[in-house]
Amino acid sequence: MDIETLSKILRENGVVGAGGAGFPTYGKLSDKADTIILNCAECEPLLKLHRQLLLLKCREILKAFSIVKETLNAKNAIIGIKAEYAETVDAIEAILPEFKGITVKKLKSSYPAGDEVVLIYETTGRVVRPGGIPIEQGVAVFNVETMYNTYRALNDHPVTSKLVTIVGEVSDPVTVRVPVGMSIGDALKSAGRVTVDDPVYLIGGPMMGSFKSSADPVTKTTNAIIVLPRDHKLVQRKKTDFKIAKARAASACCQCMTCTDLCPRHNLGHPIEPHLFMRAVANGDAGNTEAFLNTMYCSSCGLCENFSCPQGLNPRSMMAEVKSELRKNGIKPVPKEPKPVNEAREYRKVPTKRLLARLGLSEYDKEARLNDAIVPANRVSIGLSQHIGAPAVPCVKVGDLVKEGDCIATPASGLSVGIHASISGRVLEINERFVIIEKE
Repeated sequence: MDIETLSKILRENGVVGAGGAGFPTYGKLSDKADTIILNCAECEPLLKLHRQLLLLKCREILKAFSIVKETLNAKNAIIGIKAEYAETVDAIEAILPEFKGITVKKLKSSYPAGDEVVLIYETTGRVVRPGGIPIEQGVAVFNVETMYNTYRALNDHPVTSKLVTIVGEVSDPVTVRVPVGMSIGDALKSAGRVTVDDPVYLIGGPMMGSFKSSADPVTKTTNAIIVLPRDHKLVQRKKTDFKIAKARAASACCQCMTCTDLCPRHNLGHPIEPHLFMRAVANGDAGNTEAFLNTMYCSSCGLCENFSCPQGLNPRSMMAEVKSELRKNGIKPVPKEPKPVNEAREYRKVPTKRLLARLGLSEYDKEARLNDAIVPANRVSIGLSQHIGAPAVPCVKVGDLVKEGDCIATPASGLSVGIHASISGRVLEINERFVIIEKE
């Protein structure tokens, strides 16, 4: 198979990064990639789905990974997985001799091991330059569920469902497969009952996730639903107002540099120094443009404010606000050459269990067993833009009957992928954001 053929298959079947921003997978295929990496580092705490899926569908995923390797003519194919996922590691090693050129790199249980830039360094020793992209280093990274969706696309099955870990204040933590577009509220029913009276729903992960309502739909990038009480300290921290955070920084930031010392990107030589940003904000030093422009190199992993800062300040949230404003004004990160990797980097990794304890989430780190049978849905709201790039273009009309897997929106010109019906039923509504289907 050539790259053009594989790209067409992935584009038409709607395969995107199953987490994060949802970058269309076909856009990562390049003959410049001499190394491909399968990401099973489960970046965010509490997530279970990648290790569970790789254990359940190991042979299928490695087949797809091998096909991608051959298609790109890549020399190396590496599975990056935390050593503590022993059962999954055993499953991989049992069948690995069947797949030539694929190796396993066992990782320490630290955060953010699944960050693309961090994972590339841990598995290859290569540093992606600040403002650069992995392919500059000859690397392409795919997460486990994305590779499973690639396997399904190669067998004529488009992306119509999503694995979601549901944990927190629920009676039966679980990982379930739900139709894309199912509401968060309906998905939650698979985890028994909510055990608090006034819950909030943190979608995606405790460090980088965002709050959604029970009516919001599951998308191709929804990895987790974490149910928390509204008064949980993590919830309060994530809702801090910028003006309040700025005032707190001015009164309490002691320039201890712990935020910078533990910053994963800084320790890889990237020009991000949260303490200098905090100093500039606290002192109203608008003339220190570099401190503000360097926020563009922040990965928003959240360690600085959720683990590092002894004063409980909010550098990540404040930098995110500044980055957003810079982007609105057309400012983009300028690629730079990184400084040498910090010699102390290995000793500045943050263990996941310590992070969970600091976040007040240790009690929620439970088994969350996998149920791979698709949860039935009566209605779905399927987003036309669940990926980076242009929204897909609807190709159905209100009143049309569709079957699960039918294309309901074709890829737009440029970077885009197809969207497919996740249930069989009638098209109830089409608007600029969603195609809504109701089961007949």
